[in-house]
Amino acid sequence: MQYTKPMIELVFEIRRRVPADVKPSVKLANPELLDELADYHHRCRDVICQTLIKELLQLAGDPWDHALSDAKQQAEEAQAAARPRKITKVYRGQVTLEESPPKNSDEDKSRRKRVYRGQVIE
Repeated sequence: MQYTKPMIELVFEIRRRVPADVKPSVKLANPELLDELADYHHRCRDVICQTLIKELLQLAGDPWDHALSDAKQQAEEAQAAARPRKITKVYRGQVTLEESPPKNSDEDKSRRKRVYRGQVIE
């Protein structure tokens, strides 16, 4: 694959932004560079780094551009299933973000007892 000048500049910028454990693989001489960057794109928390990698893969062309979108959809679905829902609560003017309680099925609601002034009410 031939790297253009904008692609080379993006690789240099990405290399500056990635953590030290990833830097050895981010080199123009690495034939697996784009595949490794596509994998790192999903693990990365830095929005700027993600944007740079996405732009590089778009400049690279067809196979890497589509690989990023397909893997992104799969990763988002997996994260959404594993991630607990968050809700905001306001107490005395302070806004906090807390995990929402797990959803109960209808069976749990029918078995649940309510207590009013120390007495069980069904």
